[in-house]
Amino acid sequence: MITTEPNDAVRAFQDGVEFVMFQGDCMQLLRCLPDGLVHLVMTSPPYFMGKNYDRSYRVEDFYDDHQAIAPDIARVTRLRGNVCWQVGYHVQDKTILPLDFAVYETFRAQTSLSLRNRIIWHFGHGTHAKTRFSGRHETILWYGKGTDSYFALDSVRVPQKYPGKKHYKGPNKGEFSGNPLGKNPSDVWEIPNVNSNHVEKTAHPCQFPIALAQRVVKALCPFGGLVLDPFAGSGTTGLAAVMEGRAFIGADTSKEFCEVAEERYLSLKSGTLAFRPADKAIWQPGANSSIAKRPEHFFEHLMEVRDGEKTL
Repeated sequence: MITTEPNDAVRAFQDGVEFVMFQGDCMQLLRCLPDGLVHLVMTSPPYFMGKNYDRSYRVEDFYDDHQAIAPDIARVTRLRGNVCWQVGYHVQDKTILPLDFAVYETFRAQTSLSLRNRIIWHFGHGTHAKTRFSGRHETILWYGKGTDSYFALDSVRVPQKYPGKKHYKGPNKGEFSGNPLGKNPSDVWEIPNVNSNHVEKTAHPCQFPIALAQRVVKALCPFGGLVLDPFAGSGTTGLAAVMEGRAFIGADTSKEFCEVAEERYLSLKSGTLAFRPADKAIWQPGANSSIAKRPEHFFEHLMEVRDGEKTL
């Protein structure tokens, strides 16, 4: 459901509505949420997009907004709960600012949350840079509230590279060394981003994939728990939450994106939602594929570059 009244959003969750979108400023919603209500906060805040929903045109705006929101984020998160903040980089005048640095500084100053992991989200496609190496990753800062925040590793294990590997010494020598459920996925996650051809693409200009949110939800929020996304956009976090048996409350100032999120939720419930499964292998072209073969003129340009290097 979509509501423009923050108190109605809270009451809807309390009445058992599993997917609630508040159309408005997330600070209004946060002020209405009771202390310790939320099991997991998962979000990607807007930054320097120049879009109508993003007022952060300067780095100072980004800091100011986070300083305002951080205390309430910590307050509404329950003890042993988790907070995941996904951000990229601000690039200006050939200089970059890792925005997770800004988030870290703010959360350290404004909250008592503990940083548990700095996760690298790696993807294969993006804007091609000419004055630096092309950016192909963003980061997720995972904070826990308390010294022992919830973590269900077994729910997100991935297949081992060497499942038949055995201990070569010690009391377990000769026995299989891997966990039968799979291995820890590590702090580098390779998940395709939502580009123009992605099956999940909507009108939102900066979606993250459902698979990314699914891994966070499964690992960091107990079944039946509540997930909050204060910058919900097209509702990706909420879809992952509902898919995994959790409830969701999100906020976004855009009426259009709230409606997109609601439409996607209804598609999920009807079984028609298009999404890329988390366990789907990343496609690689075969050796005989036309797009995998180097055109003849590539060799010509390569030789020109090599000849030019020899004359420098």
